Amino acid sequence: MSQRELTEITVIGDDDTGLVARVTSLLFERGINIEDLDQAVRDDLFRMTMHVDTAGMETTESDLRTELQKLGEDLGVDVRVRFPDDRETRRIAVLVTKESHCLERLCEAAAEGELDAELSVVVGNHPDLQPIATEYGIPFHDIGDAEGNPDEDELLDLLAEYDTDLVVLARYMRILGPNVVFRYEGRIINVHPSLLPAFPGAKAYRQAKEAGVRIAGVTAHYVTTDLDQGPIVAQRAFNVPDGAPVETLKERGQPLEAEVLLEAVRLHLTGDVTIHRGRTELRENADESETYQLGMGPALDRATPDEPTDGSVVAPLDADD
Repeated sequence: MSQRELTEITVIGDDDTGLVARVTSLLFERGINIEDLDQAVRDDLFRMTMHVDTAGMETTESDLRTELQKLGEDLGVDVRVRFPDDRETRRIAVLVTKESHCLERLCEAAAEGELDAELSVVVGNHPDLQPIATEYGIPFHDIGDAEGNPDEDELLDLLAEYDTDLVVLARYMRILGPNVVFRYEGRIINVHPSLLPAFPGAKAYRQAKEAGVRIAGVTAHYVTTDLDQGPIVAQRAFNVPDGAPVETLKERGQPLEAEVLLEAVRLHLTGDVTIHRGRTELRENADESETYQLGMGPALDRATPDEPTDGSVVAPLDADD
């Protein structure tokens, strides 16, 4: 049974003893089988995600939701339940600042039916990109102050209000706080303008220029609390012309940023990419060569020499042989 056919239960709040036992006991008493459980604690914040089989449960969906919410109130934690019918359409929240290219590509893809999800909300720390969201009929919320510093409590409220499945950072020029990242870990995708792990942090194109690289690129990756070090999903590269200014790198890189971010979102939505031990892996039956472009295209493979390699030289025969 796939996770899309299972009920998802999330528990988030201050860490305390007995949380797991209280929740799992209630599920057991209602005839609900736990298929997958993941829990973690960071900075005294507890998070547990469960995927459970409610097909044969001995209660109704409404009663189970009410019971779990009441239990959450008793325990001082937030408990959310999403039944399979609740996830017929998955919802994406896009976070932006002022650069429009990634948001425009995502909006176009959603409008043309390229995504198995809807862009439910655009959240900015500046109001500059509201016209794009409005053009595509997507609600826009500005959560930044005059300097663009975001109110992350408001952000969390919006993500909950729009029942967000996936958070996409479309050139969102702020570092998400650990409270947001921890709550949505494995469900936040960012695009960074370098071939990570090279040139993390701010002004990556300028870093590449100053380092004198001949090949630069862009990376889509999952976000963790370690800046620009999350599991890499896909990358693209481009040549850097001799003496090219930083603006040339940006002009070559920005279309690739939009492309690689969209590719990573598609991979996540189809479930064809998974995270294992801090790295991404393609699902076994996902056909990388036909369906996805995780790196450069097949032309690079054809242009890459395959010899010589160590061990390709035949050792000389001894004189007595």
